[in-house]
Amino acid sequence: MAFVNQLLRGIENLNKMGTVPILLWTVLGFLCGSLPFSVWLGKLVGKADVRGIGDGNPGAVNAWRAGGWKAGFPSLLLDFLKGGVPVGLAHHWAGLTGWEIVPVALAPIFGHAFSPFLKFRGGKAITVTFGVWSGLTLWVGPTILGLSLSLAVAFNRTDAWSAVFGILVLGGYLLLSGAPLTMLSIWGVNAALIILKSRKDLKNPPMVRPWLKKIIKGKGID
Repeated sequence: MAFVNQLLRGIENLNKMGTVPILLWTVLGFLCGSLPFSVWLGKLVGKADVRGIGDGNPGAVNAWRAGGWKAGFPSLLLDFLKGGVPVGLAHHWAGLTGWEIVPVALAPIFGHAFSPFLKFRGGKAITVTFGVWSGLTLWVGPTILGLSLSLAVAFNRTDAWSAVFGILVLGGYLLLSGAPLTMLSIWGVNAALIILKSRKDLKNPPMVRPWLKKIIKGKGID
């Protein structure tokens, strides 16, 4: 605890130095985001490389497939925290707002998507996106994302399309709620990156769930 307190005091002093803390928080966010917990836990617990499982995405879903909940749940939590902690501290504790917070908020997402630990090949940054928007908006952003993503998953079997639907709904909410341009900028880059990382899967059209297909057929709709 003494070390943590000293570290926080040191960061607080740096925060008084103008643009220096923006760069430091951005680098910290990128480094946190770049930590490939899913790959590490997949190998440690599941004895498998998650990049060779499922769609090959180094994320919590494939970690779960590799090692069950013992690998999947910690991966999910850690991927969330590596976005939420640095952004939340920079925004709510260090007081970075406006355009200052934009590079800091985007850093963990880019770190996950282009991790130097994985030769700058990373995941789709879905879970870390939840963390970043928690750091920015506390419960609002992740709630909108979570509900829209859950709705999409309930009707659609293509994960990439569900992720895109979720981030688009978040963008719609930000527009309707009158969010500042800085938040819209973060969202725009975030959405573009998710689409970029999911582009291969998005070549396939959305696929409805079997239960929905049965309902549609039952109504005579092909």
